[in-house]
Amino acid sequence: MAVSANQVKELREKTGAGVMECRRALDESGGDMGRAEQILRERGEATAAKKAGREVSQGIIDCYIHGGGRIGVLVEINCETDFVARNEEFRGLAHDVAMQIAAMNPHYVAPEDVPADAEGDREQLALLSQAFIKNPDRTIRDLITEKIAKLRENIRVRRFVRYEVGGG
Repeated sequence: MAVSANQVKELREKTGAGVMECRRALDESGGDMGRAEQILRERGEATAAKKAGREVSQGIIDCYIHGGGRIGVLVEINCETDFVARNEEFRGLAHDVAMQIAAMNPHYVAPEDVPADAEGDREQLALLSQAFIKNPDRTIRDLITEKIAKLRENIRVRRFVRYEVGGG
């Protein structure tokens, strides 16, 4: 089955993947959009797994102020090169993560960072396992994995701090 340019465009808009990656996924799926998205997701996860051990010594610190100045967040997100750190997609990711922290008040970066005796749901205490506020079908880990696949660099949330007026 021939894949149309409109199908490639639609898949690209949904996933943010490259044109040729979208075309290959659609060819492999026989034009099935849902299956093509799944193929791209699996390839993105494989790319992220390959890059997981790579050093992340560049990045940015982003801030987000919410609620008329009542909640503030600083987050450090690292990548491999300063080239990616200046990329608008990477900066957008950092801002989305900062908004997530302001909205959902995680206490730890990853589930494995949560102490065994912590009170509350381990998944909700860890940023990476929380559902993304802009798209609850994806977690923050999924969001980062997608950016790793797209930008072709390892990305890691290093640390964050959240302040709330009157908060403890």
